[in-house]
Amino acid sequence: MPMPWFLLSLALGRSPVVLSLERLEGLQDAARCSPGLSCHLWDGDVVCLPGSIVSAPGPVLVPTSLQTELVRRCYQETDCDLCVRVAVHLAVHGHWEKPEDEEKLGRAADPEPEEPRNASLQAQVVLSFQAYPTARCVLLEVQVPAALVQPGQSVGSVVFDCFEAALGTEVQIWSYTQPRYQKELNLTRQLPDCRGLEVQDSIQSCRALPWLSVTADGDNVHLVLDVSEEQSFGLSLYWNQVQGPVKPWWHRNLTGPQTIPLNQTDIVPCLCIQAWPLEPDSVRTSICPFTEDPRAHRNLWRAARLQLLPPRGWRLDAPCSLHAQATLCWQAPGRGPCQPLVPPLPRENVTVNMALEFPLLKGHPNLCVQQVSSWEKMQLQLQECLWADSLGPLKDDMLLVEARGPQDNRSFCALEPSGCTPLLSRASTRAARLGEQLLQDLHSGQCLQLWDDDLGALWACPMDKYIHQRWVLVWLACLLFAAALFLLFLLKKDHVKAAATGRAALLLYSADDAGFERLVGALASALCQVPLRVAVDLWSRRELSAQGPLAWFHAQRRRTVQEGGLVVLIFSPGAVALCHEWLQDAGPAPGAHGPHDAFAASLSCVLPDFLQGRAPGRYVGAYFDGLLHADAVPALFRAVPVFSLPSQLPAFLGSLQGPRGPRPGRLGERAEQVARALQPALDSCLRTPGTAGMGRGMGPEAGDRT
Repeated sequence: MPMPWFLLSLALGRSPVVLSLERLEGLQDAARCSPGLSCHLWDGDVVCLPGSIVSAPGPVLVPTSLQTELVRRCYQETDCDLCVRVAVHLAVHGHWEKPEDEEKLGRAADPEPEEPRNASLQAQVVLSFQAYPTARCVLLEVQVPAALVQPGQSVGSVVFDCFEAALGTEVQIWSYTQPRYQKELNLTRQLPDCRGLEVQDSIQSCRALPWLSVTADGDNVHLVLDVSEEQSFGLSLYWNQVQGPVKPWWHRNLTGPQTIPLNQTDIVPCLCIQAWPLEPDSVRTSICPFTEDPRAHRNLWRAARLQLLPPRGWRLDAPCSLHAQATLCWQAPGRGPCQPLVPPLPRENVTVNMALEFPLLKGHPNLCVQQVSSWEKMQLQLQECLWADSLGPLKDDMLLVEARGPQDNRSFCALEPSGCTPLLSRASTRAARLGEQLLQDLHSGQCLQLWDDDLGALWACPMDKYIHQRWVLVWLACLLFAAALFLLFLLKKDHVKAAATGRAALLLYSADDAGFERLVGALASALCQVPLRVAVDLWSRRELSAQGPLAWFHAQRRRTVQEGGLVVLIFSPGAVALCHEWLQDAGPAPGAHGPHDAFAASLSCVLPDFLQGRAPGRYVGAYFDGLLHADAVPALFRAVPVFSLPSQLPAFLGSLQGPRGPRPGRLGERAEQVARALQPALDSCLRTPGTAGMGRGMGPEAGDRT
């Protein structure tokens, strides 16, 4: 649903308040006074002749201020005109003069003077009223009793009813006395139109006016005119500019109700709408609904254009007045901020569509005009580098600011992004490093003078020769940096490759039965997703057959240790029995070793590492919950961490991945993933009768699965 954009009701002030007016009956003008005063209105109008200012012979009445109020003068119930009531506030001006004989005798003034000072004061007050096409002057006689006569004090007011005026016109009111003892008072007021007053039913011209409203639905703005089908009216859109007469840029004669779309980009704060019935001497209604709209102010700023006027002039073109300040600024290449030249050049207020002069000697492509406007909480900025088209692109020149003091004392600083850096200073900026060279360039005439007065000057010094020297150093630094990066890449290549595929892990286990092999296979597959580079005999049966279990284990162990990986000993009842057999803590277990039993073959190399203390850092142990008790692991192998799976999976994975592993939260997520992968195979093993007490013998299903 379209929502009202702006309540198009205008009163004497800026607030959109609808005024209810007092009603006066009859045609006669009238005057009334404050209590204690007496007043009389002369019949008919008088000639407005203020005359010259004369000296007051003593205390006199003078007008001090004017007030206006709108009322209705009605001839019948529905036949009224707008009328302006004027109140004139009066005060006593001047003092009683001393008698001449008292001054000659040199006597002091009596603290309570005798009257003639008890006399009342009388004044003739003139009110002059002008509102096109009406002009009137009336005369009011006012008398103040002696009791109220106090020099410099207000005595009250006199009220005149009333001056008739047309809706929407501008009225001017003057007041003075005859004779005139001071400058006349004046007051100017803009009267509201029909929309600012509750007069639609009493003023005939208001009943025929087109009723306007502006609606907005998103970016779509419409002007809605609600009139009868047969009514004809004129409609005009114009920019209400401060300078110059009103110039409509759109005008139509229309009939009946209308909905007219407005272009979003045409909406600016000074856009006004005027409508009137196509009748002789009709009242025109004007509204300016966009004066406080933020979008209108943004559109105005986008429409504003800076124009260069040769040789050193410029102008801001805009459809509306702008409250903005302008200054010259220096724009260095590289799209950094444009630095205002304040000081030494001051900011100045901008008048739109008026030519202004730059206080410059020469133009430069880096010199720009920067204008800043603040409306409500919106900061708007406009910048144009006016000489860029005629003098070419921005130059990498250094702007030097010369300050002149007494006794020909001069100092120089260079304008940089950090501020104005004094030359020959110890700052770590480009201007400070090249301070001596820049001064030599200035004294040798290589710099262009842009501005000059008694307080200082501006100089633009070329930096081309210094830029070439700098680029040689930059290229050399880039080559050294590229060489260092290439060397670092070669040194880290192997490490990066290993880190991308994960740490190596060699799983050794005893193939107790097919269910246990499936459980180990599930663990190996889950560890590959961690990611780890897993080696297990289940996935290398062809190599085992070709090389033999012992040779295969030696090759895998050497590779794992060299790459900084770990050998994982997975203990099961069969593995524990094999360990005891090798340690000769028990008799040989029944049954022969399988043809691919890498665990049995590896014990000849694993046991010496544990007996000689080389196992920590190379080996870890593991067993599955429910298949083996922790106490069943031989004491020799407890020299390395032994983990229960899946209950201790986070610690197990942390040990496998080492210090470069993921953060604890991520490690917990991976442990949950491995646990979910293990649980079905572990449950299957636990459901098999006699699994917990199983030896190392292999059934017929533990054969070659390649």
